[in-house]
Amino acid sequence: MKIVIADGSHAADYIIKTFKKRSNKLIVINSRRESAQYLAKSNKIPVVYGEPFKIHVLRDAHIENCDLFISLGPKDTDNFVSCSIAKKVFNAKKVICIVSNPKNVELFRELGLDSVISSTYLLASSIMNESSLEKLTKSMSLEDDKIVLTEVLVKDTFEIANKQIMEINFPKTGNISCIYRKPAVIVPNGKTIIMPNDKLFVVSSTKDQKGIVDFVKREKQIKV
Repeated sequence: MKIVIADGSHAADYIIKTFKKRSNKLIVINSRRESAQYLAKSNKIPVVYGEPFKIHVLRDAHIENCDLFISLGPKDTDNFVSCSIAKKVFNAKKVICIVSNPKNVELFRELGLDSVISSTYLLASSIMNESSLEKLTKSMSLEDDKIVLTEVLVKDTFEIANKQIMEINFPKTGNISCIYRKPAVIVPNGKTIIMPNDKLFVVSSTKDQKGIVDFVKREKQIKV
């Protein structure tokens, strides 16, 4: 893969070392002379000294048709401009923009960037998942938070326990992709019976996640 790493210091150094192990073609650009010298010496690779949000710098670095462009600078707007130019002018296949302000995550995505990452945003999302879905539930976001894979442990008190999937009227907004029933992994169909202590792996959109988890965790009605 042809990978461009624009700006950054220690983060850039870590990413360079990670990708170097996989025989990728790396192009490193840095707007700070000290960082450029450090990265070149630390990784024994050439580093282009210049501002990666300027077209002539990217042209001199020969980033055309790169597979991945990563912008790690300290200023969100500079990173956005760098990624936008890489994508629109130099035909980068995918761009990753690092931002400090979590409010810029959704904004930059709406403006056309493939992937926008904020450590604060990711931390907040993790805290919300931990606090709202309890210990019976784990989740992993995919495709920039558009898809979520949710793991739910079935208790014997749940209404769906000991029933076939075709009987429970599972929400159409999600799909049980597999069931882990120690030690087996089951790809379910309508006749599959959900057992207590099963781990259900459910694929859904992020907005439908809570409703599906609430459905799975509905308790049996006690008849008096």
